[in-house]
Parts: sequence; structure tokens; C-alpha cells
Amino acid sequence: MLGPVEDGGTIIANTAPGCWGPMITPRLRGGHEVTKPVYVNGAEPGDALAIRIRDITVTAIATASGHDSSPEGFCLGDPYVAARCPHCDTLWPETHVEGIGPDAVRCDNCGNPVKPFEVVHGYTVVFDETRSVGVTMPKKAAEKIAHNAEHYAALPDHSVQHPILVYAPSDMPAVIVRMRPFLGQLGTTPSMPLPDSHNAGDFGSALIGAPHQYAVTAEQLDEHRTDGHMDIDAVRDGAILLTPVKVPGAGVYIGDMHAGQGDGEIAGHTMDVAGSVTLQVEVIKGRTLAGPVLFPRLDDLPPMARPFSADEKAKAIALAREWDIDQLEETAPISVIGTGPTLNQAIENGLGRAADLLGMTVPEVRNRATTNGAIEIGRAPGVIQVTFLAPLSALDAAGIGKFAREQYAL
Repeated sequence: MLGPVEDGGTIIANTAPGCWGPMITPRLRGGHEVTKPVYVNGAEPGDALAIRIRDITVTAIATASGHDSSPEGFCLGDPYVAARCPHCDTLWPETHVEGIGPDAVRCDNCGNPVKPFEVVHGYTVVFDETRSVGVTMPKKAAEKIAHNAEHYAALPDHSVQHPILVYAPSDMPAVIVRMRPFLGQLGTTPSMPLPDSHNAGDFGSALIGAPHQYAVTAEQLDEHRTDGHMDIDAVRDGAILLTPVKVPGAGVYIGDMHAGQGDGEIAGHTMDVAGSVTLQVEVIKGRTLAGPVLFPRLDDLPPMARPFSADEKAKAIALAREWDIDQLEETAPISVIGTGPTLNQAIENGLGRAADLLGMTVPEVRNRATTNGAIEIGRAPGVIQVTFLAPLSALDAAGIGKFAREQYAL
């Protein structure tokens, strides 16, 4: 690990694009290209780590993305984790780029194209100087960018990926897109080797009984994962993320920055970009977490989970007095992350985690998330947020009330 950084210290990182570049770079075994983990002094297994996201800035000039397919023969069971060259049967082959287009990535050993993934329907997008909006490119412009892909991708110095811009996809030209950058990967190191893209209950399920060296059992996945790969669009500047510590020093790692995304990442991928990130870390001693807990920005909360206004509170107090209720419950927003092989299983996982954390029953969490919250989709097939107004007394009892008070000025 890098570091150490002191408890309360700051981490500044330059991150590489997460999905498509690594997906067409067979030597990368994690499916993504994330930073080295950072050791945080004082963090031990059984603790939690609070990560305050101070800044996220996109440095890429352009990127490309799209919906994918996996051609037969280019992997050993999993194209993210165990790419292979079907021509010379080399696993994780070293490759280089020749020209542009879907056959541009070629095996160093035999010279044939290696493509664990193909773009079924894709686009190239260029961002404005203020990094507020982007516009998707027609074929001629996408090809011009592809010939100078590393420049437009703004890859960090030590990045080894082939920029997906070399594919020059252009199936959806002249579309305006909003930029709202966030981190698809932010978390702590798992307690056994897991490919970074599979450090979650949905993608991680592909490792169960897999034919490659990263195979795990279901029990191992549940025990060792930290759900650092969330693709939740609320993991952005101004948010506070709590994450479990499962190895000495926590091992904070960062990556898979997205320029923007709607809930669900339903295309499988979005606008992966290089960028800079500033984080502040704080150790929470003795607070064991089953998975990540998020305190989103106020403007990222679903409407029903936002703190009540002074006017709403005044009306509620008047109604309570009318019915001889002495004191109303004080609440604050919380978002508990759940993951699983399917969205339904992820919801069950998130409901259970929220109930255990706050000393409630699952039926109570269901009611609170229905009346004062929402189930939000981070990623299909199985990352969700159980977001709701929780009793401040329960948050305090769980040792995390101070983060709600800080985030929402309570």
C-alpha cells in the first residue's frame, strides 16, 4: 500500500478511466484500473472508515462508451477477469494498438486481434472546457479523436490501459449530455484477492466456482468483499461514505470515475473518465459495518427522504398536539448500500444491513423506506441504496449520528 496517511488526513489521486479501457486491455485482471490502496494509520479490521469526498474534477477531454457483448473464445470464463487470445491461447496477453477500430488491439505474441468485448451500440463524447456538458461525435470526428486517443483520454502517467477512444464508436451522434461526475469505485481493500470490478455482491457472484484463479465460494465472497464497486451516482463531491475495514490500514482505493450517469447504469457502462479526486479519511474505532453507508448531498436525496423544513415541522407539531403526542421523533437521512446477484437480492441485502445497523426489524425498515425514503438503483444487476429518514437516536446508538448532523446541519 501507499502511505501511511494519518487519521484525519487527505488523499489526492489522479484516477484512470474504469471500464472500457481496461476491458480492452487483457493484461489487466481486475476489469478496471484503480489506484494503489492507501494505508490509513489506526484503521484495523472491525473498524469503519469515514471518507469525505472533497472534490472530483474530470481531466479527460473526451471518452467513449456503449453497450457491450463478449465474443466467444476471448476469455476463460469471465472476460473482465481472465481475458485470453484465442489464436495463441495466451491468458492475460500483452497487447498493443495498431490503427483504430474494433480490431485495433492486437496480441504481442501472435499479432492477431484480441477483443474480450465489442461495442454493440456506442458513442464518443467530447466535453466542454468547463466540464459541464458533452456532445457525442459523428464518425469522422470520432475517428480523428481515435488517432490521438491518449491525449483526449488524459490518462495518468502510469496507466497501462488502451484508451477505448481507439474504437471510435459513433452510433449516437449530436446528442447533448450533462456532466455530473462521481466515483464508481471508492472503498477499502477486501480481505482476500478479488478483482476490483467484482468487489460487490452482483459482479462478484461471477467468481463463485469460476474456472480461473480468482474463484471463490459464496461464503468467501460474503465474508471478504467490501462492496467498493458501487456505481452509485451520489458518491460525488460533498458526500460522506462510511466503509468497512477488513485489512490493517483499510487500503483506500479509488477509480472508475464517471462523467455522469442516470440511476442503474442500465447500458452496462457509462462515460468513464480520467480525473482528480480529493478525499479526507477518518477512522471510526470499533464500528463494524457489513457494507458501505452513504450520507448523500442534500440535493441527491430522494424527495421523501429529505429533512423536514421548518414549515413542515410546525404543521406536524400542531397536529401532534391535537392528538396528545408530547414529542415527535427526530430523524435524519441515511443510505445503506445493498448488493447481490439480482436487484431483488440486493434489496434484501440492503434492508437486512440497515436493520442490523440501526437495531430495527426488516419490516420496520421496509415501512420507513416506503413512507420516508426510496429504494434507488446504483447498478443493474444488483447494487441498490436503501435511503430513508432514520431516528437520530438509532443513528447515535450506532455511532454514526455525528455524520448525519454534519451533513445535514442538524
